[in-house]
Amino acid sequence: MSKQNFLLVLGALALMFAGALGGGFWVAENWRGGGSRGSDLVGGPFSLVDHVGRAVTEADYTDRHTLVYFGYTYCPDACPLGLLTITEALEQLGEKAGRVKPLFITVDPERDTVEVMAAHHEHFHSAFSFLTGTARQIADVARAYRVYYQKSETEDAADYLVDHSTVTYLMAPGGGFLRHFGHAVTADELAAALKEVL
Repeated sequence: MSKQNFLLVLGALALMFAGALGGGFWVAENWRGGGSRGSDLVGGPFSLVDHVGRAVTEADYTDRHTLVYFGYTYCPDACPLGLLTITEALEQLGEKAGRVKPLFITVDPERDTVEVMAAHHEHFHSAFSFLTGTARQIADVARAYRVYYQKSETEDAADYLVDHSTVTYLMAPGGGFLRHFGHAVTADELAAALKEVL
């Protein structure tokens, strides 16, 4: 290959790399909610039932920031830790905690009835609303929040696990996506992030 052709190929590769890098930054920025289109990628309308049996929609929570966590009450480890992290973060906020509404949405509507959700609610922050619904309603809200979940196949039909995303979403009043937190987030980190937006 001649030196001129080598330089042309090298230049083309550099342009491709720059384009890919720029695209990655755009996606990352919009996923964090930094762009208007990014805020449209997560969240949306839903129709569910809370742990006291009241029918609710996203409109019931538009007056405050919301923390949205998907999981299930039979979860052996990730969900209890995620809910405790949110509980501890809200406790750190003191009076400001009233400006945040935490929502736990089940990905296991088959077992997570209103009664089961009400019993589970007692172990976490009192501001929580635990939401359930039909299989179709849960599928719709999970799709809106880009949440993955999959029931495991076991011999015992009643004793199964559900593989699912472990992400906490911070939504603005009115429902716009602000940012998300992974499973490793600490209560201190979550409380600090909440203080920035309150």
